[in-house]
Formats: sequence, structure tokens, C-alpha cells
Amino acid sequence: MQITLGTMPFFWKRDEVLAFYNKVAELPVERVYLGETVCSKRRALNLSDWLQLAEMLQAAGKEVVLSTLGLIEAESELSMLKRICENGRFTVEANDMAAVHYLSEQGLPFSCGPTMNIYNIHSLSLMAKLGMTHWVPPVEMSAEQLELLLAEAKQAGLNIKTEVFSWGFLPLAYSARCFTARARNTPKDSCGFVCGEYPKGLPAASQENDDVFTLNGIQTLSGRHCDLLGQWQQMQKIGVTGMRIAAELDAPETIERLQGLLQGKQDSVLPVNACNGYWFGDAGMERVSLS
Repeated sequence: MQITLGTMPFFWKRDEVLAFYNKVAELPVERVYLGETVCSKRRALNLSDWLQLAEMLQAAGKEVVLSTLGLIEAESELSMLKRICENGRFTVEANDMAAVHYLSEQGLPFSCGPTMNIYNIHSLSLMAKLGMTHWVPPVEMSAEQLELLLAEAKQAGLNIKTEVFSWGFLPLAYSARCFTARARNTPKDSCGFVCGEYPKGLPAASQENDDVFTLNGIQTLSGRHCDLLGQWQQMQKIGVTGMRIAAELDAPETIERLQGLLQGKQDSVLPVNACNGYWFGDAGMERVSLS
């Protein structure tokens, strides 16, 4: 089972980002996804900076993938997408169909992130035909649904690798509106990068004080951390090849924890405030304990 590190969802300062990935270089993670996938206004690092980080991580023995935006809204964003796709050295993770279209036209192999919403064998086969080699199922897909789909993929002779989003705030939705700016009564066009003041996102609770969502600019995340680390054996059995950890503040400790589980050095303990409902076919915010 491969440990992979997804992209950084929140907006951190440049020095914090660089320090984080310098630490990642020393962690037991095999595949690292880099780049801004949420908001194109976040420019603490430019493409040249991301490429330098990619080269550093590759030199440390990591497989590096450059990720694209999950929501394309402007010509300038399309222009940046093309620059990422044309980097000439690193594989690209497509997070919308514009990236898929461009990469397939160039005959380049690519990965697909969870925002691509691949739910059935028809979509999976089409993407594989276009050049997809890795994919991440939608975060709301259950283990049962995924097992059936991977069985169909095997029967169809599809040679693709599957990563499951296994830890972090679940990426649920994207919008043209910036909810963090709206919470501060600030227009999106002059947001002042208020999302940078929330390195773990802005919690949104229900009237019953339940953690329902986490606001992250134009992205809505789950209110609780999803934790599927203890399900690695089931994932391996049904054909999952990688477990994706979100690049959040606690990711280094989580990667070490997952490594311990894979090596049988520690027992799986589901944190009290975690959620895993989607994996078991339940509401996503639920905590299903098997013990």
C-alpha cells in the first residue's frame, strides 16, 4: 500500500509552505501532489516555486505530481493550467475536464483527483482511454461501491491505480463565491486574503453546535476529519493501491501513524472527533466504530 500526500488545501505563508515540504522530504510518503487547487488568487508560491519544490522532493526519492485547480473560472486560469500541463517533467493531476481535455490532446498520461466525480465503469473506461493512469474516487463513495467498480475495472482489463482519500477534511464542494470572505463581510474581489488567517479553515457549526462544515475560501470541507487509516487492509483487499493524506498541519504525524499501521507496529484507534460514514455507506459526518 502506497502512502501519498495530497495538495495543501489551506492558504499558508510562503515560509510555512517551504518548511512543511522540507519536512515532507524526510517522511515515509511515496507520492506527493503539489500546487494550488482551490483559489487562483493564492499566490504565496508561483509555478516556478512549485517546480523547485517538486525537484527537491524528487531528489529525496518522492514521485511528484502537479495538481490543477478544481474550478476554472477565467482565461488567466486556463493559461496557467496549460503552463502546468506543459511543464515537461512531472505528471499532472487533472481536477476538472479542461485539464483532461488539454492533457489528452497532448497525449500525456495523467491522474484524476476526487473532484472529477468518476462513479461508474463507463466514466472510468473513458478516462483510461484518454490517458488516466491514477484516480481518486469521489469522497462520498462507499467501500461497497468502490469494490464493485474496481471488480468491473479488472474485468474490463483497465490498468489504473486507485488512491482513496484516507485522512483530512473532506473536500465536499466548490463555488464561485468565497465563503470565508463573506463570513467577514468582505467582497471576493477585495478579500484581502482573509483565508490566510485560518490555517485550519473556518469552522461552521450547526445550531446544535455540531461541527458540520469547514470553510476554505471557495471550497467547503467537512467539519470533522475523515479518518480511514484503520481500513487499510480492506482497501488493499479490494484493489486500492494508495492512501491519500491531506497536506494539513497534522499530516506529518498522520503519515508516521499510517506507516506504523502498515508495518503492524501499532493498533488502529479511531479518534473520537473523526468521521468515516461515507466509507460505510452512511452519512459522511458519522463516526462508525467497528470495535
